[in-house]
Amino acid sequence: MGSEGEKNVEGGIELQGMDDERKEKVMKEDEVFSVERIFENKEVPSWRKQLTVRAFAVSFLLSVMFCFIVMKLNLTTGIIPSLNVSAGLLGFFFVKTWTKLIAKSGMLRQPFTRQENTVIQTCVVASSGIAFSGGFGSYLFGMSKQIAQQSEHRTDGFDYKNPSLGWMIGFLFVVSFLGLFSVVPLRKIMIIDFKLTYPSGTATAHLINSFHTPEGAKLAKKQVRELGKFFSFSFLWGFFQWFFTAVQDECGFAKFPTFGLQAYENKFFFDFSATYVGVGMICPHIINVSVLVGGILSWGIMWPLIENRKGDWFSADLPSTSFRGLQGYKVFIGIAMILGDGLYNFCKVLSRTLAGLFLKLQERKANSQMPVTQHSSPSTESQSYDDQRRSQLFLKDQIPKWFAIGALAFCNAFGCGLTDWSLASTYGKLAIFTIGAWAGASHGGILAGLAACGVMMNIVSTASDLMQDFKTGYLTLASPRSMFVSQVIGTAMGCVISPCVFWIFYNAFPDIGYPTSAYPAPFATVYYNMAKLGVEGFSALPKNCLTLCYVFFAAAILINMIRDSLGKKRSWFIPLPMAMAIPFYLGSYFAIDMCVGSLILYIWQKVNKAKADAFGPAVASGLICGDGMWTLPSSVLALAGVKPPICMKFLSRATNSRVDKFLGS
Repeated sequence: MGSEGEKNVEGGIELQGMDDERKEKVMKEDEVFSVERIFENKEVPSWRKQLTVRAFAVSFLLSVMFCFIVMKLNLTTGIIPSLNVSAGLLGFFFVKTWTKLIAKSGMLRQPFTRQENTVIQTCVVASSGIAFSGGFGSYLFGMSKQIAQQSEHRTDGFDYKNPSLGWMIGFLFVVSFLGLFSVVPLRKIMIIDFKLTYPSGTATAHLINSFHTPEGAKLAKKQVRELGKFFSFSFLWGFFQWFFTAVQDECGFAKFPTFGLQAYENKFFFDFSATYVGVGMICPHIINVSVLVGGILSWGIMWPLIENRKGDWFSADLPSTSFRGLQGYKVFIGIAMILGDGLYNFCKVLSRTLAGLFLKLQERKANSQMPVTQHSSPSTESQSYDDQRRSQLFLKDQIPKWFAIGALAFCNAFGCGLTDWSLASTYGKLAIFTIGAWAGASHGGILAGLAACGVMMNIVSTASDLMQDFKTGYLTLASPRSMFVSQVIGTAMGCVISPCVFWIFYNAFPDIGYPTSAYPAPFATVYYNMAKLGVEGFSALPKNCLTLCYVFFAAAILINMIRDSLGKKRSWFIPLPMAMAIPFYLGSYFAIDMCVGSLILYIWQKVNKAKADAFGPAVASGLICGDGMWTLPSSVLALAGVKPPICMKFLSRATNSRVDKFLGS
C-alpha cells in the first residue's frame, strides 16, 4: 500500500484497516512463529467443502449491509475505509454462532474452518467492492443529466445517460469479470515464485488465522460484542437525528454551527456524523490531518480571497453553483491536485514495479543455475515448514488454463503486490483523457471517456483484488479454486446488489448529486469535468484558474517528492496531496468529524494501547456500520413519503429578532 496505509482507487481514496507499522509487525510475527504448526492436526477440507451454502448465505447478508455502507460513503465524500476487519469478524461470528446452535442439536456435519472464513471474506469484499469500483459516486453517476447540467454544458442525447437498473447491471457484468480472468495464470509466479508480500492480503490472513485459535476466538467474541454495542448506538443516533430534519438541507444536528455561523458558512462545523468519527478512528492520523489542512487552505484562505475578486476574475452576476465562477475554481484546482498526485505515484509505482520485476527475474535465473545435490534443492531447503505446506496445497487445486484471457492487468497486480498501491484510478483518468479526446465533443466524447474509465478501472482493480485474495488463501490454506469461485460469486452478487442499492438512493433522494444535498457525490462532478476538460480543453475555465491549476499540480508533485526524500520517520508531519484535495469542493465538516475520531483513538492509545489496538477497529466499524445501515430505513421512509415531524434550525441573533417580531405582529 502507499504511504501511511493509503490505497488510491477509483473516485476517492480507499483506506485500509492496518497501517504500515502494524502490517510489518504482522509479517515479522509470521516469520518468527510457525502458524501452520498450530493447525497441523486439523484436516484441510477439499475446495468443494470450503464452498458451503451457509458461507454464501452469510456473504449475501453481509454484502447487502456493506453495499449500503459503502454507497453512503461513496455518495458523501468518497473516502472509504477498509471493511476487511468487519467482514472477517462478522463472518466468523455469524457462522460460529450458527454451527454452535446446530452442534447442540447433533446435526452438525461440517465444522467451521478458517478456509470457509476466507471464502466469506473474499465474497463479501468482492461484492461490496463493486459498490465502490462500479462508479456510482464517480464515473457512472457522472454520466447523469443532473451532473451534466451543473457544468452548464449542453445536454443533448450524446452528453448524458441517466441511471437505470437494466443498463447499470449489464455494464457491470461486462466489465467486472475481465480483470478476474486476466491474472489467473499468474498466481503461482506472483505468490510462490516472486513471493510478493501483498500486505493487505497478508494482514487479512493473519486476522482470520488468529480467529481460529483458542485465544483468538475469545478475543473475536469480545470484539463482536463491542462492535454490536456501537452499531446499536450509531443506528439509534441516526434514528434520533432523523426526527429533527423536516427540511433536510436546512435542519438537524448536521447543521449545527459548532464554531459560529460565519465558520458554518465556510463549511467549518462538526456535523455529529458517527460514520466519519468511525472513519477517522480507522484512517491513519496523517490522512485525517491532511484532509483538515486541505479544508483550511481552501475554505479558510483561498476561496474567500477568490470570492473577493468577483467582478474581476468572474462575473458578479453568476450563481454560486456556476462553473464559470467560484465553483469552477473549487472543482478544477482540486482536480489538478488529484492529477498531480496520481501522476507522481503512477511513475513511482511503475518504476518500483519494473525494478522489482527485474530483480525477481534475476533471482529466479540465478536459482535455476545453482548446482543441486542429489538429496536437496535450493528451493525446498530454504523454505520453512509453513511455506512448504502452503505451497503444496496452493498448487494442489489447479484452475483450468482456458479460464484465462490474458495478462491485461499484470502491471497493476504486480505493483500492488510490492507496494500495496492500486493505480486503478490513474488508469481510469488516462482512459478519460485519451478516449474522450479521440472521440471528440460531437461524437459523445464525454460519455465515451467516462465509459472507458469504467472499463479500465474495473479490469485493473478486480485483478489486483483477486491476487490479494490468492495471497490470503495461500496463508490460510484455502484452495485457489475456492478463492476464485468465491470471487466470481461475490462479483456477481455485487453487480446486482450495488445497482439496486444505488437505485434506492437515487429514487429516495431526488437532489442527489447537487452540492446542497446530503449526498453530493463530489467525485461524480470531478470525473465529469475531467472528461469535459479532455474533450473541450481549457477554454471554459474562469480567469487565472488554469494558472492556479498548474501551481497546485506542481505542488502535489513537489510535496510527494519531499515526503519520499525524507522517509517515513521524518515525513509524518507533511500532509498528503490526494487527501488535501478532497475538501476543496466539499468543505471541512467531515474532516472535523474524522479528526475527532483520530483524537479519540490517540487518547485511547495513550491510556491503554493494547486495548485500543484490539478493540479500536471493532468500535470504529460499529459506528460506521450502524449509521450506514440507518440509510436503509431512512430511504424507505423517504420513498413512502414519510417526513420527520420537527425542523431544528439555527439562526443568527439578528435574524431571530426579525422572526420574533414577525411572529409577534
